[in-house]
Amino acid sequence: MNPEDLSNSVVAKLVTAINDGDRAAFLAQLTPDATLTDDGTERTVGDWIDREIFTVNGHMTVDREEDQGLQLYARYRNDTWGAMSTVWRFRLSGDKISRIDTGQA
Repeated sequence: MNPEDLSNSVVAKLVTAINDGDRAAFLAQLTPDATLTDDGTERTVGDWIDREIFTVNGHMTVDREEDQGLQLYARYRNDTWGAMSTVWRFRLSGDKISRIDTGQA
C-alpha cells in the first residue's frame, strides 16, 4: 500500500516521513509526550528514531492495515538490520500520535 492509500491520515503522514527520511515531519505527527516501544521494551523516541530510522535509511512498505488504520503490518528495512516483517500499532490523542508500539510480526 502507498501511504496515501492508508485510511488514517496522521499515520499516513508518519509513514511518508519515514520513507522520505524527514525527521521533522515525523516528529510533527507526535504529541510532545509521545511514547514508543520496540518489541515490548520502552524506548526514548528521539534516540530510537535516529538509530532505527533516520541515520540508517529506514523504509516501510505497508502490506495491510487494521483497526481503522491504527495497526499496520509492514515490511521494514534499514541499513542496520536489513528487511523484516513488522507490526506497528498507533494510539492517537486528537490529531497526533501519542504512542507507537512496534516490533517484529
